[in-house]
Amino acid sequence: MNPWLFGFDDFDPGDEGRREALCTLGNGYFATRGAAPESRADGVHYPGTYVAGCYNRLTTTVAGHDVENESLVNMPNWLLLTFRIDGGSWFDLAHVEVLDHDQELDLERGILVRRLRFRDGQARTTRVVQRRFVHMSRPHFAGLETTLVTEDWSGTITFRCGVDGRVTNCGVTRYRDLEGRHLVDYQTSEVAPNITVLHAQTSQSHIRVAEAARFRVFVGGELVDVDQSLVRQDDLIAHDLALDVEQQAEVRVEKIVSLHTSLDRASTEPVTEAVNDVQEAAGFDDLTRSHSLAWTRLHHGFHYGLSMSDGAQEAVNLHLFHLLQTVSPNTADLDAGVPARGLHGEAYRGHVFWDELFVLPTLNLRMPQLARALLMYRYRRLPQARKAAHDAGFSGAMFPWQSGSNGREESQRLDLNPRSGNWLPDHTHLQRHIGIAIAYNAWHYFQASGDEEFLRDFGAEMILEIARFLSSLTHYDRSRDRYIIRGVVGPDEYHTAYPGRDRPGIDNNAYTNVMTAWLCRTVVHVLRELPDQRRGEVIDALEIRHSEIDRWKRIAQRMFVPFHGNGIISQFEGYDRLAELDWDAYRQRYGDIQRLDRILEAEDDDPNRYQASKQADVLMLFYLLSAEELEEILGRLGYPMPSIPDNIEYYLTRTSHGSTLSAVVHAWVLARGRRHRALEFFDEVLAGDIHDTQHGTTAEGIHLAAMAGSIDILQRCFAGIRGPRRRTAPQPAVAHRTRPAGADHPLPRTARSTERMIHHGAPPRSRAAGAHACAGDRLRTGSWPGRVELAAVGLGSRYQPADAAL
Repeated sequence: MNPWLFGFDDFDPGDEGRREALCTLGNGYFATRGAAPESRADGVHYPGTYVAGCYNRLTTTVAGHDVENESLVNMPNWLLLTFRIDGGSWFDLAHVEVLDHDQELDLERGILVRRLRFRDGQARTTRVVQRRFVHMSRPHFAGLETTLVTEDWSGTITFRCGVDGRVTNCGVTRYRDLEGRHLVDYQTSEVAPNITVLHAQTSQSHIRVAEAARFRVFVGGELVDVDQSLVRQDDLIAHDLALDVEQQAEVRVEKIVSLHTSLDRASTEPVTEAVNDVQEAAGFDDLTRSHSLAWTRLHHGFHYGLSMSDGAQEAVNLHLFHLLQTVSPNTADLDAGVPARGLHGEAYRGHVFWDELFVLPTLNLRMPQLARALLMYRYRRLPQARKAAHDAGFSGAMFPWQSGSNGREESQRLDLNPRSGNWLPDHTHLQRHIGIAIAYNAWHYFQASGDEEFLRDFGAEMILEIARFLSSLTHYDRSRDRYIIRGVVGPDEYHTAYPGRDRPGIDNNAYTNVMTAWLCRTVVHVLRELPDQRRGEVIDALEIRHSEIDRWKRIAQRMFVPFHGNGIISQFEGYDRLAELDWDAYRQRYGDIQRLDRILEAEDDDPNRYQASKQADVLMLFYLLSAEELEEILGRLGYPMPSIPDNIEYYLTRTSHGSTLSAVVHAWVLARGRRHRALEFFDEVLAGDIHDTQHGTTAEGIHLAAMAGSIDILQRCFAGIRGPRRRTAPQPAVAHRTRPAGADHPLPRTARSTERMIHHGAPPRSRAAGAHACAGDRLRTGSWPGRVELAAVGLGSRYQPADAAL
């Protein structure tokens, strides 16, 4: 088994949606699902092409209310390349006898190959091989090649090659009652005998998109002219290419496509750019080579040499592949965030949640310029976050739980329960902890990269404004002599209100409160990191007074944290007074209870009544904070440090794991105490999309944060590679510590069985930046001018570039 090859060896119409998502090809600028080139959206197939940051808004009347939704737009389908024999029907797998069918995704080179052999109704046997790419270093380019062999027949073969604009956003069943036609004002033209172009624009955001396609036909390896005719509709343009073939003939059609939008930089207008691209483009083979070379360079920066089973290695490779297709070097110059489902489908409408909390740790250590780009997406929306806070009666910046084009709150106000068919109020926008995640990401990016320019010019302002918002969300309770936070929703989205209370939100969510105390303490360190002049400028620009800083300090010392029982951190105040759920009864009745909230609502019940969580909530504290950090925070607040194992066990038995992120967090927090259980959860993370453990959701888009989380678990948790500022410290949670022969100090076994490249910082911005590789019992460092500090199991040393450490 080659762990760099992922694929399927049959055709299964009921599973095609999952396969299309997993076989998506992308480059950070755009991505295209692995749908068959001859297919349309028909309930089996769903061709989809999505450009990072291209959103549009549509309004639908739902349950008597006008609801406006913003979505990542499904762009025209550039894959269109089909054929027919002797003037018959266009090829359709459903209407032929499939003799062989397999798909192979080359994770090393970024190429999808489809091989099929079929017999039609006239007993003609045909063999087809198709290859495609979405170019990694030339981000506007994609290519598709179809090679057809006439095994036992001769006749006329006609290919149709073009661009199909007959697309809508209809890839998620529960959204299909909502308006989905985002593209309008189609224009098509034939630019040259072998070049066509389709142009359209989004209806509300007025983003113009153009896709130009060029074809060439080869017979027996020779370029040939063919009889051709133009097929032109308002929203489709193609060439029909006809030629007579003999038995055992090999015909190859190559198609090169360029996609441009009006959001592109250094661009005149999309049609001109797209047409110029395909006019000057190299052939399919040359573009494939340069594309594969770009992937080789990219893999070098994210290389792991891991001792694990081939199946696990394949899953890790697949996860890394999809992470780098969504966030790549091409992302660095885009104004785009991290869509929760990648660029792979339409679930959550392409919105940006808190997923970079799970994505950035890997990027911080390996390609920090990408982490910076994602943080800049947030910074550019700081004015909108300030407006949202002001409109809600708060200070500072209130970032949205769901973000899209301009940073307004995109969370839906009504949510469809597909089990009951009911539209229900959705209060998940009250997850104010999103701001904490953004501040946490910005601070830890700075610590890992040493990017002082970012902190000085962008990060500090953002962190301070988030702290200001959370401070204004906090109220002083005199009876407790504590600060409290009311009316929020925690990471566990099951609890959005107290039973019987009309007002949405719960009080004193422990995760939100503790992390607010962390943030109010961290802002002091942020200000200290700034040069004196810049510190004064920021304080003056934001009009921060000493009284406000004093309030932050008091919150960091007197925030209320709910506890119950024998040292259990309550998920929120009153959680322990909720009813216990009969978990065994529900599992016996329903089997899969991951979406327990939908089950209960369909029974005319309410998850707010029970001690039942969708995903890790309290346990997020143990995920983001070390035991030492948490003990310091709680100690400053005047609380004793609780037993981490007891808290993990308490919530483990009360969690349905209705989110793929739940397995990521549980694998992490169990790694030090219950290693076998941690590995079981890690296996669940690896299996999440490959085996569609959320039952039908992978077809709507991969779960990007969980995929990135699996890489981070290997890097920071199991291997123990942590990255505080200019210091790399292997401190594995799972591996035993052993002493390599001839070594003076013990290194983790993981370090002896893994090889990894860790980058320190962005060269232009940090005083000490570079890269490290760990192979066997040796750490190798290379850096830009300046020293880098390395630490292994308590051993800390400073090294110059190219020094080796045993």
